[in-house]
Amino acid sequence: MTKRFLDLTEKEILALAISLEEEHARMYSDYADALGKDFPASAEIFRGMQAEESEHRRLLLDEYKKKFGEHIPLVRREDVRGFIKPKPVWLMKNLRLEVIRRQAEVMELETRRFYERAAQLSPNPDVRKLLGDLAEAEGRHAERAESLEHEHVSTEVRHEEKAAERRLFVMQVVQPGLAGLMDGSVSTLAPLFAAAFATHNSWSAFVVGLAAAVGAGISMGFAEALSDDGMLTGRGRPLVRGTVCGLMTAAGGLGHTLPYLLPFIFPGFGFMWATGVAGAVVAVELFAISWIRAKYMDTPFLRAAFQIVVGGVLVFLAGILIGGS
Repeated sequence: MTKRFLDLTEKEILALAISLEEEHARMYSDYADALGKDFPASAEIFRGMQAEESEHRRLLLDEYKKKFGEHIPLVRREDVRGFIKPKPVWLMKNLRLEVIRRQAEVMELETRRFYERAAQLSPNPDVRKLLGDLAEAEGRHAERAESLEHEHVSTEVRHEEKAAERRLFVMQVVQPGLAGLMDGSVSTLAPLFAAAFATHNSWSAFVVGLAAAVGAGISMGFAEALSDDGMLTGRGRPLVRGTVCGLMTAAGGLGHTLPYLLPFIFPGFGFMWATGVAGAVVAVELFAISWIRAKYMDTPFLRAAFQIVVGGVLVFLAGILIGGS
């Protein structure tokens, strides 16, 4: 059961405001704790925001006790219609810095609107003034956050935080995705082209390639998800890593398998043309893998290309030799 905001009494509005400020202070504390290891400077920003929310709560408590006494009913955001319910920090693993900052901005905007509406509804001048002052304070929080950021986050620190965020992205997304793409693009070459040159039949080649791509995707996805739980390595949630790895593995295998459907879509597009397109797709895949390794893994492009191309060509030739024998 929830209650409309317009139906709240002044006592309930103040109790809700106290609850919101306490909740926000705790969330900012959680943000600071979550960021403390990788982004210590930004963590200080949220500690400063926590201190401000605690002060707002104190002012509200003083006003409430003056008007209604010591007992404060528990009125929460989920008891009132229209509030956005932020996801608890403890349910959000490996949060990105920008995600936390955006969620904090949404919280401040929502709270400011709440105080503005509450001030309009309050019949008591003192309460109305306090709520109006808090609305202005919430509006200044963005400026306060900016000043705290200038105070605690230097240009050098900001570069360090971006580098740390990039490292987390590489560990949690790029590495499993790249491992999957490499496996799917290279390991499926031999069975696909062996079937193609053994049968000279586009459908047979497609079925074998599809089975190899899907099987490799499932295998790699499970292997990545079970490799570690991310608690010590910081590599993120196993389910996310496994999903990324499995999908990229399947995509790598399907890329050079799908051309063997072309003869069934375009009449006159024969087996050799499909094989030529599949070979061109393989070249694009190997180039993409080399580029990703050069961009995210700090491997010189020519070295990455040489390593990937040599391995890919050997597997490709093995498939042709086995299929043609």
